[in-house]
Amino acid sequence: MPRPLWAGAISFGLVTIPVKIVSATEDHDVHFHRVHLADMGRVRTRKVCELDGEVVSQDEIGKGYEVSRDETVAVTDEELERMPLPTAKAIEIVAFVDAGSIDPVRISDSYYLAVDGQVAVKPYTLLRKALERSSKVAVAKFAWHGRERLGLLRIREGAIVLHSMKWPDEVRDPQELAPKAVEVGDEEIEQALQLADRMTIEDLSGFRDEYRQALEDIIAAKADGKPLPSPDEGEEKKAGEVVDLMAALNASVKAAKESRGENHDGREATVHEMRPAKETSGRTATAKKKAASSKSATAKNTTASASSRAKKSTGKKAAAKKRTAS
Repeated sequence: MPRPLWAGAISFGLVTIPVKIVSATEDHDVHFHRVHLADMGRVRTRKVCELDGEVVSQDEIGKGYEVSRDETVAVTDEELERMPLPTAKAIEIVAFVDAGSIDPVRISDSYYLAVDGQVAVKPYTLLRKALERSSKVAVAKFAWHGRERLGLLRIREGAIVLHSMKWPDEVRDPQELAPKAVEVGDEEIEQALQLADRMTIEDLSGFRDEYRQALEDIIAAKADGKPLPSPDEGEEKKAGEVVDLMAALNASVKAAKESRGENHDGREATVHEMRPAKETSGRTATAKKKAASSKSATAKNTTASASSRAKKSTGKKAAAKKRTAS
């Protein structure tokens, strides 16, 4: 089990459940060091006091709050732990809400809550089963890392999960970012829905971090003294290129069908031509006329050649008869 990040208890009415917070996710990012490029020596951040210019050790560093420009108040970890706050060492459940009422933008980090001792097994199981049988999730408050936080408790494969949440005033209003109203046709919406239906999958387990893989390939190549992998060749979309929305949607639906090995029965996706219809018709008619003229000329030439060959053959036969008679 990963190292616990916090130890306390879930407060559920008169029920207390000793738990430990364990990270529910892992960091697989590729981390770089800052180095001196001339000799690859590590460049570290030194912690220096701005008043005396001396480098200070970790045990000499504490928390300070700037009350005013000329006054800073020191606050110790012991003072924070002794704060008269009910959630100082507890995850206090304050309400239950429907799971669908939670805006995903408010959910932050996720943690598993593990039982802390045998005494916690029964109340932990009780809370888990209560949440499993309802369509609700528990809203809780807890203090961690120097501040009180809002949390969400739900069940994942038999374990209680704690999601850290943003407070309501921490979520920005998106109205100022929303685009201006624009007309979208029913056909376009229908095609978008059809594309979404074709792209629907059961779960996300097949997705991989391709950027991290490519980065690891570059590092491995450099470490082995091999040439760096080259990017895949392909046509890059030109910046500012005008896209026919319906054509793009239709082509996307068709590609989604082909990727699933489906036939094209039913409504066909048709890519709209960007050229005007009249111009296309005119060019088509001209091409037909040229083709017809070419065929007629070819036929005339063929007939003339055949007639010429027949005349020459007749002349030769007549000459031969005269020589025979004489």
